[in-house]
Amino acid sequence: MSPLEIGLLILVVLIVLFAIGMPIAFALGAVSIGTLLLIDGFRSLDILGETFFSGLNSFTLVSIPMFILMGAAVSNSPAGKDLYEALDRWLNRVPGGLVLSNLGACSIFSALSGSSPATCAAIGKMGIPEMRKRGYPDEISAGSIAAGGTLGILIPPSITMIVYGIATETSIGRLFLAGLVPGMMLTAIFMAWTLFSCWRSGLTLSDVTQHYSLKQKLEILPRVLPFLAIVAGILFVLYGGVATPSEAAGVGALFCLVLVVVVYRMFSARPFFSMFKDSTRESVMIMMIIAASELFAFTLSSTFVTQSMANWISDLEVNRWVLMGIINVFLLIAGFFLPPVAVILMTAPILLPIITSAGFDPYWFAVILTINMEIGLITPPVGLNLYVINSIAPDISLGTILRGSLPYVMCMILAIVILCIFPSIVTFLPELVMGAAL
Repeated sequence: MSPLEIGLLILVVLIVLFAIGMPIAFALGAVSIGTLLLIDGFRSLDILGETFFSGLNSFTLVSIPMFILMGAAVSNSPAGKDLYEALDRWLNRVPGGLVLSNLGACSIFSALSGSSPATCAAIGKMGIPEMRKRGYPDEISAGSIAAGGTLGILIPPSITMIVYGIATETSIGRLFLAGLVPGMMLTAIFMAWTLFSCWRSGLTLSDVTQHYSLKQKLEILPRVLPFLAIVAGILFVLYGGVATPSEAAGVGALFCLVLVVVVYRMFSARPFFSMFKDSTRESVMIMMIIAASELFAFTLSSTFVTQSMANWISDLEVNRWVLMGIINVFLLIAGFFLPPVAVILMTAPILLPIITSAGFDPYWFAVILTINMEIGLITPPVGLNLYVINSIAPDISLGTILRGSLPYVMCMILAIVILCIFPSIVTFLPELVMGAAL
């Protein structure tokens, strides 16, 4: 069999394993081991353990559980509720202000957690019941939270960006900077659409049911600002060269835990047990996928599938923007079926040399790839955020949630088009702070 035929067979087997519900890490591992046994026989088993371990043998990976723990500390404490309440108090006079509060809370909470499902669940638990109580349509209530949750994988510090940096050996600090402005831009586009959608639904200032004095608006800030200061501090030490991502993540997680104890007087061990349990579960899942992806990448390279695919794509005599369009469609389809971490680990090492040889910036491509993954989070059949919202509000049908989310899919496609026309939106901040990439 030719390498491309082997690659096609591997893809078919993977799709079948995913379809029957096998966990991603186990599916990648099973396909990799099976392929190596068929190609090289039992002698290939000698290097499996070493290859699997090499996927985890990176100090940078320490940042993943630390950032996840930082998010768990916020989501399992009253901090998330206070963040939401603060934005509601400051924006409640704006037409559709409650939805804007939710989107703002999603963007800020995502910076604390780095996780899309965690952002979606934490803000959705508070925001959806409140919006429905105030008369917002179910489509706006559910769709805005589902879409807002996707911001968690773009706005730094992002777990997805860390995984991309590890997979492609690019600077994580520069990746964080690259995602900052596009993340703010996408949040602004979401808010603009939300305002239009609320206006079209007839929501006005007369819908405001509660008024807050300046004292009430200010009194909640001391409980919120320290957590925002932690995010600002992490970004500062990363971009200032003071600490590595792992060191910054560890200190940020510690400070979040200390703040939770000091600000909310959480001296009981029970909530912390929940924090560490949730963080451990999610961290182990991601680590297993990373290790299995290393084994999968080794298998593709050993069978020359990676090299053959890269050569085939490179030999396409098409304009580089047509090539980028083909890659975007491929990523979009992959995101429909797989979570972001799996897609990045499986495709980024293959696509990176192709896009760089075509003259595209790898950090710009990271943002484009991430937005494609965001689309996958709110589109079926996987659409993780859709199911998170459905579990929060089971009386809202998946169809209603999907209809509310689809306009935000168009917003993300618009953002991709804007970034293709003006790539400097991504690149100018990293170059300003860290200089030109080598």
